[in-house]
Amino acid sequence: MANTFKALSALLSYPNGELKAAAQEIRATLRSDGLAPKWIIERLDGLIGEIESTDLMELQERYVFLFDRTRSLSLHLFEHVHGESRDRGQAMVDLRTLYEASGLDIDGRELPDFLPMFLEYLSLRPVDEARALLVEPISVIAALRERLARRKSPYATVLRALEAIAAGEPSAKELDELRKAPDDDPNDFAALDAQWEDKPVTFGPGDAACDSQQIAQSRR
Repeated sequence: MANTFKALSALLSYPNGELKAAAQEIRATLRSDGLAPKWIIERLDGLIGEIESTDLMELQERYVFLFDRTRSLSLHLFEHVHGESRDRGQAMVDLRTLYEASGLDIDGRELPDFLPMFLEYLSLRPVDEARALLVEPISVIAALRERLARRKSPYATVLRALEAIAAGEPSAKELDELRKAPDDDPNDFAALDAQWEDKPVTFGPGDAACDSQQIAQSRR
C-alpha cells in the first residue's frame, strides 16, 4: 500500500481547512514514499505551497472554476467516456461494488467515478496492483492533464504524477478520441448551460464496455 495515492487524492479534492493544515504532511508523504519521480515531487511542491499560503476562499473559487464549472475538466472519469448515458450508470454500480468489497468507506455525497475517490481505493491496494489498476483510466487522466496544462494550472502536475506512477501508457487511440472532445470555456455561460442540459444518469443494466469492468477484471 502507498500513501502517495491518498496524498494525491487530497490534492485533487475540494480545498478546506484540513487540507491546508495537512500540506506539510502531504509533502512529507510524497517524499518518503518515493513512488513518483523526484522531479515531479519537486513540482508538486509548488501546488502544495499555494495551498499553504493562499487564502482558502480563493483556493475554493479556483477549484470550482476549474473542476465544477468546466465540464471538460470534470474529475468524474466516466463522464469523459460515457457522458450521462445508461452505460455510465452501470459502470458506477460496478465500481461501487468493487470499493465496497475492499472495505472503502464511500462518501454518499460523491459518485464512485470521482478521481479522488478512485485514488483513495488505490491507496488500499498493494502498490503493484494499484499501479496496474491506474492504467485503466490513464487515457482520461492524460487528457485532463493536457487541458489543465493549457490553462497553466498547477493541478496538471498531480495528473502528471499519476501518469508517471501508472504501470502503462495511455492508449493512443483513446487519447486521440478524448482530444477531439470540446474543451469548454468556463466563462462562456451560455455554452455551459447548454452542455449541462443533458438527460440524467439512468442506473440499470446496459452494455457497460467501460473502465470499471476492466478494473474489476484486473482485481480478480
